[in-house]
Amino acid sequence: MITVSVPAQEVADALGDLGSDARVIVWDPRESDPPAEERERITIACLPHWSGGRKVYGRLGMCPDLKVIQIASAGYEHALPFIPAGVALANARGVHDTRVAEMTLALALASQRRLPQFLDAQRRGVWEPDFAAPSLADSRALVVGYGSIGEAIAARLRACEVEVEGVARSARIAPDGTLVHAAADLLSLLPHQDLVVVVTPHDESTDKLVDAAFLAAMRGGALLINVGRGKVVDTDALVAELRTGRIRAALDVTDPEPLPEGHPLWTAPGCIVVPHVAGVETLLNRRYTDLVRRQVEARRHGDDPVNFVMMGAFPA
Repeated sequence: MITVSVPAQEVADALGDLGSDARVIVWDPRESDPPAEERERITIACLPHWSGGRKVYGRLGMCPDLKVIQIASAGYEHALPFIPAGVALANARGVHDTRVAEMTLALALASQRRLPQFLDAQRRGVWEPDFAAPSLADSRALVVGYGSIGEAIAARLRACEVEVEGVARSARIAPDGTLVHAAADLLSLLPHQDLVVVVTPHDESTDKLVDAAFLAAMRGGALLINVGRGKVVDTDALVAELRTGRIRAALDVTDPEPLPEGHPLWTAPGCIVVPHVAGVETLLNRRYTDLVRRQVEARRHGDDPVNFVMMGAFPA
């Protein structure tokens, strides 16, 4: 019997019937140890958003038959130090693509068409047209970190008649036909872009990837959009560049985060800040419940977990 734990009853209701050989129980490891009568049965543990740390994963380690930990985010660096030995970690790759892509398009349009400027004029009750605000159409965009979210972003930008290319660890042609350049070529590509969209995870290779040299290489008037991780951008370097007025930025993520009161990013010229809301899809959404069903199906047939990231190596 495959036993799937989910963090709330409404998630269990959204999953529905998983078949005669699978069952769903409600357990949130943020709140308590596994139920005594279930701890030896739990096979797949689904974690809610913003779960992590030694306590949560220590509770997962109390389940001797646990095979898969399904986290709710595409990013997984927060979980890596805690995965119990012999347990597979699976991320939620694909679940959040649509929401992140929607926010990316919204940020691009808001910045390009000067919506913050017009909203400010509305609050002041002043008619201040800006007929020179550039369209997205006929611009060039570079998506840095071209995976499934990058493909979703590219599809929406292309609907606005934007020419899109990508950057990843190695050069390739993506399944959607996009030309993806190698990361080693990044600096040479930046001067030719009107929009640079950053959607990379954060690790040693991407820490402060967007530094002073990166920003200096961007074309004057270009827009930087970060919907990846805040620490991929050197905040001090970005603030300094924004203060010159040479480029603009639209940020869903920041470093530090939450952005504290009085931080210079709040008032940096040409900068839009939203509070890391681009990609948080609820666990009731069909994209998430479909993923869990696929996870059960993989377990049922002895296949590797869907969205497998790594096998844990830490003792319980």
